[in-house]
Amino acid sequence: MAELWTSATPKRWHAELERYEEVVANQGVARLAELDAWYRDDLPGAIAGRRAPHVTLPELVRLTEWKMARGVWRAPNLVLVRSNEAATVVTTSTAALRDAPHPTAPIAALAKLDGVGPATASAVMAAAAPDVYPFFDELVAAQVPALGKVAWTLGYYRRYAEAIRESAAALGHGWTPVMVERALWAHVGGKTGAAKS
Repeated sequence: MAELWTSATPKRWHAELERYEEVVANQGVARLAELDAWYRDDLPGAIAGRRAPHVTLPELVRLTEWKMARGVWRAPNLVLVRSNEAATVVTTSTAALRDAPHPTAPIAALAKLDGVGPATASAVMAAAAPDVYPFFDELVAAQVPALGKVAWTLGYYRRYAEAIRESAAALGHGWTPVMVERALWAHVGGKTGAAKS
């Protein structure tokens, strides 16, 4: 599992990153490819294009659907996310994005929304600031031996994100934490044939 993580060869990392879309498509999960393309290609620009960067309730719901399609579907969480007031999502996410690049404050702020934990909060931040925040994924975390058993806590996310940022910095050549996370996910997703996070 740790073989890509321990590699210092950017060419190997690039090969895994280039496989990401193919691995997504091979998961056989309804709407995953569509949601993933929206998450990667459309959401970051929508967030950045606002005078005060933020996410809307429909975006948060769709982002949660993406997260669950790529990992484990938890219908009660989606119901909770949908129950948030639209204005609260805007004000909370605006404040959270202003806290970047603090390593944990934006995650903690977003996690105050109903149905939003560190993983969903990290998905918002990864879309808004991919050079600082990786998406919190169990398959990725399991490839970083120093992290130990995955815990869905703010403290664990802090250590996870720091390790991913250090890996991106070591790879250099424009690598971001989001790129590292996707390469690691593709690396394991391609081997297992199904992603569970």
